[in-house]
Amino acid sequence: MTHTNTTAKTTNGDLNGDLDLTIPQRHRAAIYDKPGTISTKLVEVDTPEPGAGEVLIRLTHSGVCHSDLGVMTNSWETLPKPTPAGQIGGHEGVGRVVKLGPGVESSGIKVGDRVGVKWVASVCHRCAPCLAGVDGLCINSTVSGYFRPGTFQQYVVGAADYVTPIPEGLSSASAAPMLCAGVTMYDALKKAQVKGGEWVVISGAGGGLGHIGVQIAARGLGLRVIGIDHGSKRGLVEASGAEHFLDFQQFAGDDIVAEVVRLTGIGAHAALVANTSNKVYEQALHYLRFNGTLVCVGVPEGVAQPIASCKPGYLMVRQLTVAGACVGNRRDAQEVLDFAARGVVDPHHTLVHLDKLTEVSVFLFCLLISYLGDLCLS
Repeated sequence: MTHTNTTAKTTNGDLNGDLDLTIPQRHRAAIYDKPGTISTKLVEVDTPEPGAGEVLIRLTHSGVCHSDLGVMTNSWETLPKPTPAGQIGGHEGVGRVVKLGPGVESSGIKVGDRVGVKWVASVCHRCAPCLAGVDGLCINSTVSGYFRPGTFQQYVVGAADYVTPIPEGLSSASAAPMLCAGVTMYDALKKAQVKGGEWVVISGAGGGLGHIGVQIAARGLGLRVIGIDHGSKRGLVEASGAEHFLDFQQFAGDDIVAEVVRLTGIGAHAALVANTSNKVYEQALHYLRFNGTLVCVGVPEGVAQPIASCKPGYLMVRQLTVAGACVGNRRDAQEVLDFAARGVVDPHHTLVHLDKLTEVSVFLFCLLISYLGDLCLS
């Protein structure tokens, strides 16, 4: 998943003062009116009643993610079914609980609590992945914004046992992208199995996921970071804590591989690919040192392709590992929000209103063509 941090404002106010518990019968939502294309439409929908174990959340902000673009345009082969017309997208929502469903009173969640809705909206807590602490891969999960109403609206129902508490002192606009971009990169760095002082290369380092990943790696985990991106992202990547920045446009062919090896001595301990380029995945395996780990984060568009350099013999003689990072788990979400609340991570974002979602989506598409970034709707 690749971002360009935009936060959409749902025009419910910032809710930092007194909480208005008036719940309208209908509210505004942005739907995908022509799935397969970049098109959204603002409509009015019925405000839902929270069911057993659910809460109704009045949303104030929602991040806009590359995944939303993939769902909207049906451009991800990894998604099992085409997106239906009328789907309300979005999966990085932040707001306050305004109503409790039956059975929630004893859960610890109260009316007025500020919570977040993630890509995985609900889990069963019973399947093998859930029991193993990998609830992001729950067999019975539902996905926000994909066959379940998402966060591009003013009110959404959330699972009381799976919404994420938002720390006091962290703005809702900053919290929103941490619910997907932040938790995904934190999970990816954990899967990289790197220790403080070791080298990690982050491709797409100036994008929504990338710049958050650089900050977590350098400021939170004490890693030495090489960021790769378009030259226009140098300032953001270096300010995020990267020790070196490489402008991919300045390197011909696989010369960038040689430069990473030169900077690190014998190659990086890990590489995180946070963009959608098949060529970058191919190169990444080559600038790893022995026992290195490549973590797949970005999902290329269209027909899925294997990593061209991922050949059994090459993996064997260098003892390399290829891992995937999806969306982390509940603990990852809480820990990465704590990074942001303490100022270790400061996600860059742009605030726009919900009626600008189509324009934001076009912008995301243009970034895909050139190289990528994260947005937030409010």
